[in-house]
Parts: sequence; structure tokens; C-alpha cells
Amino acid sequence: MKISTRGRYGIRLLIDLAERPGESHIALEKIAERQAIPVRYLEQVVIILRRAGFIRSVKGAFGGYALSRPPEEILVGDALRVLEGDMLVVDPPLPGARESKLQRCIRITVFDRLNERIASVIDNETLASLIGTVDSGDSYMYFI
Repeated sequence: MKISTRGRYGIRLLIDLAERPGESHIALEKIAERQAIPVRYLEQVVIILRRAGFIRSVKGAFGGYALSRPPEEILVGDALRVLEGDMLVVDPPLPGARESKLQRCIRITVFDRLNERIASVIDNETLASLIGTVDSGDSYMYFI
């Protein structure tokens, strides 16, 4: 499984909106500039997120986008599933499909466990929990 550009950009868009609760609506051009994402690409992503109810839009000269719910109520997993589809590494067997013992063993001991772990990570992170997080590799320390 690999999260596509749409999923990565969509999460960045949502976090950008979550980091600015004081602004009623934010222009897509501002988000694109801050996140270094092409506006044309974000236009496609906001359609998906708006239809799914994660963001709301206001048209007009002072329009833009805002979260439709508080960041504490938006799970990263829910947003990723809207943007990417299911987050499974391997699809479960079809009803009535026959699996060999080896196939079942691999599915249970590897693939099902991977699916559970992925879900446990993305379904326990909200946008609020990601606000203000910084990778320690991005911080600099100087010694004189």
C-alpha cells in the first residue's frame, strides 16, 4: 500500500485549515502557497473533501474553505479513506472463495495484522493531534 499524492495533499490541506481556527474561510491560493502544492491539484482534492463533509466552502471575493467540524472530530483515517479508498494492504478473500492453508496462514499472520496496525494508527489520530507537530529532523541546534 502506498498513499498517493491526493491523500498526502488532502491531509496537508486539512491540517492547514485546522491550524487556523480564527480565520472563517481561507482562499485555496493561500493554502497552495503555504503548502507548496499546485492550486489545480488542490481544486480536485477540495471537491472530494467537500462532498464527504470534511470542509465547507464560501463563494465570492472573500470566500474560501474551512473545516466543517472541529479538528478534534476529524480522524485522519476517515479522511484518508475518502481520498484513497480502503487502506488495506491486501483485500480480504471474497465470500465463498477457497484459500489454501498457506494462503490463510499468510493472510492471518501478516496481511490481517498489517491492516489492523495501519487502522490503529490512522484511526487514533485526529487533525487536532497533528497540529503543531514538527519532525525533529527539521529543527536545528547550533553549538558554539
